[in-house]
Amino acid sequence: MSDGEQAKPRRRRGRRRGRRAAGPAQSASNGAADTAAEPAPAVPKPERPSRPAAKDSNKGNRRQRPRLRTVHETSAGGLVIDGIDGPQEEQTAALIGRIDRRGRMLWSLPKGHIEQGETAEQTAIREVAEETGIQGTVLAALGSIDYWFVTEGRRVHKTVHHYLLRFSGGELSDEDVEVAEVAWVPLHELPSRLAYADERRLAEVAGELINKLQSDGPSALPPLPPSAPRRRPQTHSRTRNHRPDGSAAGRAGGRGPQQ
Repeated sequence: MSDGEQAKPRRRRGRRRGRRAAGPAQSASNGAADTAAEPAPAVPKPERPSRPAAKDSNKGNRRQRPRLRTVHETSAGGLVIDGIDGPQEEQTAALIGRIDRRGRMLWSLPKGHIEQGETAEQTAIREVAEETGIQGTVLAALGSIDYWFVTEGRRVHKTVHHYLLRFSGGELSDEDVEVAEVAWVPLHELPSRLAYADERRLAEVAGELINKLQSDGPSALPPLPPSAPRRRPQTHSRTRNHRPDGSAAGRAGGRGPQQ
């Protein structure tokens, strides 16, 4: 090779790459790159219909529901004991029985609403006499039970005051239309006979007070809490079911009979 001739560059051989189909990008390389690179106009998405917020719908439901009126009721009753000064195995208590919706006999303590002009102790004596036919005198307070229930479009808060009574006369009678049966029940059987747990606890308190009465005398019993006569009448919730014979049946569940 002479000095005047220039060496031609050698072509490097390599693996051929697969050719891709000519597309917009290749055609753009021929001189129209600026115009082909312009983005396509955006297509607006269709608007979805708006739904009402969940809070608004809940508020509407709450507004449609009728608001229950809350009332407070107070009752009183008692556990009257026969033979309270004698041996404990011979002591008996007067209980009332009501039939629930399933046909079961539910035993409980006699009780009822405090009427206008009555104290809680006076109501306990009167209700025991009306529902059992037994007369009694109040010795001490056993405690109070309160519970809630709904009836006749009202939300009722019920409070029942219970007392320990000494039997002073009378005979068992089930003439009260709200009572299916009355009975003298041995004191040691109350935990298994009473239908409601709160009243079973009151029976335990009664046993402790009776032991204190026999060992230390009436002065050892705690003083009665103050109770003023009721000034105004109160609502009377009657939600018991009536049987075909006309007598009343107690409610099926809850913490105590509604009285």
